[in-house]
Amino acid sequence: MSPQPSTPPRHIAIVMDGNGRWAKARHRPRSFGHNAGRKAVREVVEGCLRQGVETLTLFAFSSENWQRPQDEVGALMTLFMHALDKEVDELHDQGARLRFVGDLGAFDTPLHKRMVAAMTRTVGNDKLHLNIAVNYGGRWDIVQAARKAAEAVVLGQLRVEDINEQQLDHGMCLAELPPLDLFIRTGGECRVSNFLLWQLAYAELYFTETLWPDFDQASLQLAIEDYARRERRYGRVSEQAARPGLT
Repeated sequence: MSPQPSTPPRHIAIVMDGNGRWAKARHRPRSFGHNAGRKAVREVVEGCLRQGVETLTLFAFSSENWQRPQDEVGALMTLFMHALDKEVDELHDQGARLRFVGDLGAFDTPLHKRMVAAMTRTVGNDKLHLNIAVNYGGRWDIVQAARKAAEAVVLGQLRVEDINEQQLDHGMCLAELPPLDLFIRTGGECRVSNFLLWQLAYAELYFTETLWPDFDQASLQLAIEDYARRERRYGRVSEQAARPGLT
């Protein structure tokens, strides 16, 4: 019998890898795979809503992805535009709050306006916090938090000796959301690729060979069941971790 967690992971993050290889296997351009990946996004969102997951963070476009061929980057930008036009209504009806995290200033005005409009429309929803990481890098996130602390010191609002992990955490993109519990990467690669480096400190890591367009609710369930088998000790011994009230 599959293990059933008493509570699901509160926060799941996914590196959606394998779109290009999925398309190549079908002798289609990489953009075909990226478009097919939209179905997997819908599947995972619906699965998280059914499981009671509070927060889902998806790595859609890293700060390093600008180095890809220009035609692929252009196709991705077009896909973002179309997805925003088509998906926001459904996400809103499902009670999902959509937020884009990363350096949004790099995107052109029409796309940036659509992002802001989508975030504004769904700001009152609370069934699922859906974060889309675009032009995002984990090192960038940490640098932004460090800069905020440095600025506070210069302004006399913070003492250097008061800078600690909690203070830096407040400067991260996902500061007010639950800590990351489960990190999933599809496509068979076993690396984190500069995604949520700070937040990954105590997350459980799950890697699957499944290419992103083939990832569905059953795939998500397998990941959650694997998570349920993990003993999360946070530096303690097993006996301490089993004691109620210790998290």
